[in-house]
Amino acid sequence: MSKILITGGAGFIGSHLADKLIEQGHQVVIVDNLSTGKKENINSKAKFYQIDISDAELLDIFKEEELEVVFHLAAQIDIRKSVADPIEDAKTNILGSLNLLENCKKFNIKKVVFISTGGAIYGDTTIVPTPEEYSALPVSPYGVAKLSVEKYLNYYYKFFGLNYVALRLANVYGPRQDPLGEAGVIAIFCNKLLKNEQPIIYGDGKQTRDYIFVDDVVNAGILALKQDKIGIFNVGTEKETSVNELFQKLTEVMDLKIEPIYNPSREGEQQRSCLDCSKIKKEFGWEPNYDLKKGIEEIIK
Repeated sequence: MSKILITGGAGFIGSHLADKLIEQGHQVVIVDNLSTGKKENINSKAKFYQIDISDAELLDIFKEEELEVVFHLAAQIDIRKSVADPIEDAKTNILGSLNLLENCKKFNIKKVVFISTGGAIYGDTTIVPTPEEYSALPVSPYGVAKLSVEKYLNYYYKFFGLNYVALRLANVYGPRQDPLGEAGVIAIFCNKLLKNEQPIIYGDGKQTRDYIFVDDVVNAGILALKQDKIGIFNVGTEKETSVNELFQKLTEVMDLKIEPIYNPSREGEQQRSCLDCSKIKKEFGWEPNYDLKKGIEEIIK
């Protein structure tokens, strides 16, 4: 059993990860500034520090806790905010991550598991599902920052022996996702439909995404912890679902007769996103356990 730090452990994915690690007998320390995370998400058996990953005081936590492994999820996650203020985005997503990695190096952390992004790194591609080898040219500061941290991880591994796995996630959904946030179309749609309100679809609704349930992402993280592998791995379902198909599936599961509102498309929105996950399946033995219908039923519950 390990003593594990989770940055962003009060957030949607981080809190599910903390629950699973604690259930497996690990000691969990959570660092979160609560800018988007919620105190009620934090497992009572975890030790919690309300602190930003950019703060110099992060060093004191490493010194105090004698950590072995770090799961790095803390981030500025709003793509539109990153476009509006790339400097502020970089302060958290690049400089904050560097502050964390410097402490990992200083205190001989055995492994870092970094939660990266698939869609925002690859953008619209000519190969769908998209493999890890595809040339990454992100078109948002958020995607650029995630790719930068992956490159820094490789640097710390090559020069200081800091082992790492970067998980490039598809579109994650599940319980605890913020229905009022910028991301998370399933949570946003469910919230509207449960109130008998009409959700908004931007554009023609034919744009596709690869929707992955949060428990499957957590399982990928647990396997990354256990394996000796180093490098970048996609985590998705390899299935494209259009926004129109998603809306239809939601109304079918909820037995509702509600029509969406169609608004003009948003500038720069990606048209297709789907990840090739053959690498993680082969090297980790990972498989998703949830299809979209099963995952939607869990959210509605």
